[in-house]
Amino acid sequence: MTTAKAQLKRARVSPQKMRRVANAVRGMSVKLARVELGLLAQRAAPILLKLLASAIDNAKQKGLPEDVLIVRSLVVEEGPVFKRFMPRAHGRATPIRKRTSHVTLVLEEK
Repeated sequence: MTTAKAQLKRARVSPQKMRRVANAVRGMSVKLARVELGLLAQRAAPILLKLLASAIDNAKQKGLPEDVLIVRSLVVEEGPVFKRFMPRAHGRATPIRKRTSHVTLVLEEK
């Protein structure tokens, strides 16, 4: 079976929140996944929708028809963490970790 792949690095959404959206579309057909991602209200949904569009374009480049593609794997891993500090009372500061995600999407023919 032929596959098409798209990757996204350093997406500014925490991996935990990105996985919640990824779990909703894993294993679906491309058509259903597009509809599902369009309806979800999470911040990660439009990011994954753009990644899905990129993977579909990659599949078309390989000569695969769009209507027979399914989301074979959708892997979300931790990216680098941006570290910031928030000033607090009495001269203290607490760390803030702005997490990022690496996402890999693989499409496959049915």
